[in-house]
Amino acid sequence: MNKKVISILITLLILIGSIQAQTYQKTDLGIKSTINSIDMEIQFYNSSTVRVLKSPAGRTFEKNSLSVIKTPQKTNFETDQIGNELSLKSNKIQVNLNLENGKISFLTYSGKLLLNEKENSAVFTDFNDAGNKTYSIGQSFILEKDEAIYGLGIQQQGKMIQRNLKLNMIQGNTDDYIPFFLSIKGYGLFWDNYSPTIFEDNPEITSFKSEVGECVDYYFMYGGNADGVIAQMRNLTGQAPMFPLWTYGYWQSKERYKSQDELIEVIEKYRELGIPIDGIIQDWQYWGNNYLWNAMEFLNEEFYDPQKMVDDVHNLNAHMIISIWNSFGPMTKQFKELDQIGALMDFQTWPQSGSQKWPPRMDYPSGVRVYDPYNPQARDIYWKYLNKGIFSLGMDGWWMDSSEPDHLNFKPSDLDNQTWLGSFRKVRNAFPLMTVGGVYDHQRSVTSEKRVFILTRSAFAGQQRYAANTWTGDVVSSWKALRNQISGGLNFSLCGIPHWNSDIGGFFLWEYPKKLNDADYRELYVRWIQFGAFCPMMRSHGTDAPREIYQFGKKGDILYDAIEKSIKLRYSLLPYIYSISWDVTANQSTMTRALVMDFANDKDALDINDEYMLGKALLVCPVTAPMYSKKNVQGKDTTNVEDFGEIKKQEIYLPKGTDWIDFWTGDKIKGGQKVSKDVPIDIIPLYVKAGLILPIGPEVQYAGEKKWDNLEIRVYPGADGTFVLYEDEFDNYNYEKGAYSTITFQWDDAKKELTIGERKGSFPGMLEERKFNIVKVSADAGSGMEIVAKYDQVVIYKGKEVTVNL
Repeated sequence: MNKKVISILITLLILIGSIQAQTYQKTDLGIKSTINSIDMEIQFYNSSTVRVLKSPAGRTFEKNSLSVIKTPQKTNFETDQIGNELSLKSNKIQVNLNLENGKISFLTYSGKLLLNEKENSAVFTDFNDAGNKTYSIGQSFILEKDEAIYGLGIQQQGKMIQRNLKLNMIQGNTDDYIPFFLSIKGYGLFWDNYSPTIFEDNPEITSFKSEVGECVDYYFMYGGNADGVIAQMRNLTGQAPMFPLWTYGYWQSKERYKSQDELIEVIEKYRELGIPIDGIIQDWQYWGNNYLWNAMEFLNEEFYDPQKMVDDVHNLNAHMIISIWNSFGPMTKQFKELDQIGALMDFQTWPQSGSQKWPPRMDYPSGVRVYDPYNPQARDIYWKYLNKGIFSLGMDGWWMDSSEPDHLNFKPSDLDNQTWLGSFRKVRNAFPLMTVGGVYDHQRSVTSEKRVFILTRSAFAGQQRYAANTWTGDVVSSWKALRNQISGGLNFSLCGIPHWNSDIGGFFLWEYPKKLNDADYRELYVRWIQFGAFCPMMRSHGTDAPREIYQFGKKGDILYDAIEKSIKLRYSLLPYIYSISWDVTANQSTMTRALVMDFANDKDALDINDEYMLGKALLVCPVTAPMYSKKNVQGKDTTNVEDFGEIKKQEIYLPKGTDWIDFWTGDKIKGGQKVSKDVPIDIIPLYVKAGLILPIGPEVQYAGEKKWDNLEIRVYPGADGTFVLYEDEFDNYNYEKGAYSTITFQWDDAKKELTIGERKGSFPGMLEERKFNIVKVSADAGSGMEIVAKYDQVVIYKGKEVTVNL
């Protein structure tokens, strides 16, 4: 090859390199590029999280996220280009961009492939959104064939792994949609769009397609495992503040207490019976008729002295929250004020009739309309009346019902309604985030002495930052429904939102026309309340029949005693539950943990939809099938009756990699196998991971009745273990300023030594001296709820490190 040819080749290479160098622009956060008429931007939010933006070339827009509150941090990254493949590499992940076709790939720092976009799969279809020319958008990805993914919110389909399905993501009563999934490979993907969205996964592609969007906008985050991914998601969308201790006690509710006297009588009855209770809830219509819907005043004559009602609740050492809605009747002050600023939407919602008779009289339309929570002035108006009419009475929290909101007789044109942020279609799924956030922000601005607590029916990404507990909606009672709550709640938690619950017993009793007189339903209720004892919120609620404990008999009756046992077990675990709730706030942990979180290497555990961990060491296995009722035929009448003659069994899988101790018997069992467990009606299968140190609280009638100055500390041997006991004032936000304490317990299994570490931190009212009653659990002592007659060690603890040999 002569020198002239070599010179030409060198010139061509330099020219090609120059052309390639011009196909992208490096920015402080990442790079920008235009490929195949699509403007693309890759931004590092931190070394583990990347934002991807795509839009038609030359399109100018401003996208402010409703969910993401984190601003991108200056992140060191390197770029490298080989041919058409551009690589961006931080110290945690690598992002590859094909400069020819625009495909993006995500890899670990070491180069292991995590996720691929499908080549040329960004979709921009012209769309007329209520007169605004915009796009319907989409993006497809390619997952590995057997890759397990989780999340996407709450659905009632009973699936744990979210593969091979199609979801029409628009908020509903019993379905809460969050366009986020978490992979077994240790990454997560958040599709940042609020319009109605189709999520589809099939053997070829995994895709999001949204009805409205100026751009494709998604976040890829790598955490290495499920906890790491959730930490990244909360880093983006906000941390979960602490709830008051009392919210982890037992709640009684129904649709509805029809007077303040009835409500107070329920708490008095619980106190008389010696059954613990902390929360009571007033449902709708305390405001009067439907034309006064959600007036946020007690206009119903049966609520004759609301201040006295709230004071009576507090004098009984209980707390109260109340139903508030996201719509208003035409005769309310809120309606008139919101209407003046154009902050009411026009579509059918509940209630449709002004008459309270059933079935509804549609010739008397209610005129109730949903408000615009995207409008900051509307949120101000909402709080103004809520604060004046209810919060000023000393109300302890809020039940924000219909926060999806109810949308009846749906028409596509309903989504043309204009909000502060554009069409309702554009922001539809973020409705709960905005309305819940409005109440949280306003209450925080008023006081820091009372922690915000909001029970609500719908959620969107980021809602954990607003002290919201989402319940799974008005489910119809059935054994299948009970089972489906488990996978629904666990997948919800895997979206980074840790607090949820279901209506214990189910809301509607449509399948049980004999209601509480049906033995199958009574058994279902007992199993549901056992499950509820191990959810973030333990709340009995429903319509068609009351659910108070005394509706199920009296002390000494089998079902009554089983219900009492579950409630008291919940209270005994409050020191553990409150400590793991702090772990959520301080360390981005999760309370109810799908098995993938702690046993990702156990393939047999990944798709189990009826077991989970409460905290990182307590395995909960709810009973979700009937065992103790049978059909009794008398002529033409068939009834279900109880049959407790034979103790039945349930098959349970114990994840591998650890030994497990039966909570009730103390028996040790090796993990990685199925076991058959006796499940009498008063027992929910519980297993403790070897190495757990479990604090057991005092027997109380309400959460704050007794100090934790005489705790039982159970050690479950078989492995080393650590537990951190957290304490603060149990309500107010002083913990945010450092007013709390932690005590670390460490078990050395080889030495058989328990070390109680030096107390760290302090807060007003902290115990300076206390007693720890230590039990090493075995099959002979310290199991279940039994009171231990003799402790292995009794430690007088004054804040300094103590080591005891067991």
